[in-house]
Amino acid sequence: MATNSAALQDSASPADIYAGIGSVSEIVALAALVTSTARKPANAHIHLPPNFSAFDTVEQAVQLAADQGIRVLGANNYYDYSVYTQFGTQCAEKGILALYGTEIICMIDSLRNAGVKLNDPGNPGKMYLCGKGISRFAPLSTEGAALLNTIRKNDSSRMAEMVKKLSECCAEAGLSVRLTEAGVKQMVVERHGCSPTTVYLQERHVAQALQEAIENEIAPEERSAALEKLFGTTAKSAPDDRAGIQNEIRSHLMKAGKKAFVPETFVDFDHARKLILALGGVPCYPILADGASPLCGYEENTQKLASETRARGLHCTELIPVRNSPEQVLRYAKAMREAGFIVTAGTEHNTRDLIPLEPTCLNGEPIPDEALAIFWEGACVVAAHQFLVTNERSGFVDGSGALAGKYSSPDARIKHLAAVGAAVIEAVTRSKA
Repeated sequence: MATNSAALQDSASPADIYAGIGSVSEIVALAALVTSTARKPANAHIHLPPNFSAFDTVEQAVQLAADQGIRVLGANNYYDYSVYTQFGTQCAEKGILALYGTEIICMIDSLRNAGVKLNDPGNPGKMYLCGKGISRFAPLSTEGAALLNTIRKNDSSRMAEMVKKLSECCAEAGLSVRLTEAGVKQMVVERHGCSPTTVYLQERHVAQALQEAIENEIAPEERSAALEKLFGTTAKSAPDDRAGIQNEIRSHLMKAGKKAFVPETFVDFDHARKLILALGGVPCYPILADGASPLCGYEENTQKLASETRARGLHCTELIPVRNSPEQVLRYAKAMREAGFIVTAGTEHNTRDLIPLEPTCLNGEPIPDEALAIFWEGACVVAAHQFLVTNERSGFVDGSGALAGKYSSPDARIKHLAAVGAAVIEAVTRSKA
């Protein structure tokens, strides 16, 4: 069951991460033998460069995962998936199953107009939506490319305007610092060794570029005064606190109502969901839970959350436990699983903080065992979906987003696919044992 590294490196096909692990029929047969396999450390949600990330390279992320015993690692990048070839290759070489995903921001106008907050505590109607187990990104279908290009165009236009406004803010403050969109992209390219065509800027990239420009062009003894002029108030962070200054650049200049703010042009929920399905994935609602205080209205009642999420054609949810108390992690994981959803967990790693890759709760508290079992099951179902759809078989959901296959109950579907996914993970792990 050894993987063929040369084939992986020469091909962009998502199917190549399964080279040598066996056919679909062999994996399904193996599933009966591994249903009691012990849970393996899994992380279903990180961001890889050139997305803003804790990691400088894909190799660093995968090596850290291997060093920390992670056996399932899911990437959820925004708007370009070129990096997934390298990611899948390197994971396979380490005996780690790579899960491919995406993350999309959309707007639900009816909830915005009603003032309902979903998984963004500052913006009513704004929803982060993930796609799990995507496999149709190399190449993109005609529909997938069209849906994705709309998002790319909207987002790129916004970031170009924001860079321009930040440069104007520097000029107004009498600073010599200037930013250009091309310059910010080049910073990302040089940092991560990627192609410029794969870079889609995020607010964090732009804030980082401005912070670095200030550090490079303004003498240390003059930076506090320069930041005060730029922000219109004294910075709370020390001038050499890079992450702190980057966060203050965003809060003082880039957020709603600030000088460099540019309104986001969101696609609607249906557009985001259709893109995930065109990519062959499972649409997934990421639950913020007590990552916001108070809880967002849409999520406060778990029964209502389950009902409304299902009504939107979603059958998967996710938690980022590091934001949450163990009590809330267990509360949401149990409620959503009992309502027939699969539930995954990850860490995001979308700041420069290089926290451990195995998820924990807030302040490093351990995830309750019952929740861990639910998250492992969810990761296994996503693994099965990705494997089966890659091989032109039915997965967890079909191309319309409906639950796929004939099963006696939703629970039977989840348990069967979890066993198949566990077999896939076991085969990949054994291939490098």
